[in-house]
Amino acid sequence: MDGRIRSQDAAERLGQNVLAARRRAGFSQEELGALAGLHRTEIGFVEGGRRLPRADTLIKLASALGVDAGELLAGVEWIIPAPSRSGSFAVEGPA
Repeated sequence: MDGRIRSQDAAERLGQNVLAARRRAGFSQEELGALAGLHRTEIGFVEGGRRLPRADTLIKLASALGVDAGELLAGVEWIIPAPSRSGSFAVEGPA
């Protein structure tokens, strides 16, 4: 593989990062949802890699967790499109 992967992999990696940050903060999904102004199910979708959050949701999560949004994006990188390939996400190994 050339480092390009599906956005699903990016969603899963971001979800792992959110889950780890939430556990470090000692919050339940419901508590984090209340602090971020999101429903508990949204937290579950993000943590489970079933949803790649919009920028405003990412900012809400980072703020509620007391971390920089970059921490939640750790290990996820956008590979710029080139004439020979389309753009894609690249994700580092396990979190």
